[in-house]
Amino acid sequence: MRFMYIVTSPTPAQGPTPALMEAMGKLADREIKAGRMIDSGGLLPVSMQGAQVKITDGKINVIDGPFVEAKELIGGYAIFELRDKEEALAAAREFMQLHVEHMPGWEGTCEVRAFATPGADGACDVEAEARARARA
Repeated sequence: MRFMYIVTSPTPAQGPTPALMEAMGKLADREIKAGRMIDSGGLLPVSMQGAQVKITDGKINVIDGPFVEAKELIGGYAIFELRDKEEALAAAREFMQLHVEHMPGWEGTCEVRAFATPGADGACDVEAEARARARA
């Protein structure tokens, strides 16, 4: 199963410490070599390169950041290929433990979400059909 981790924090301006960056790098290297981590990255603040493409009253509008202040902002993400939700939660706990150890006082959330795959409840059949056509 493929999972996405979405990391949010109420203190987005506080970037990771060098010790946390090093620890996350070691964890990422291990997970990539094991074939579990597919992609990961941090996100720049909305005020630097952010925009929203929004539909309102049937019209598409582009709104440049910064936006209305949010309680929590997404600071980064990771995509994994794992056996099940239990393995995904164990890996998320390990990742968040790095924050406890290397950034005392930091608060945040790692949301664990499973990708909708073809045939699964909630899956988007349009995406499955597009991938099938691309393979043909």
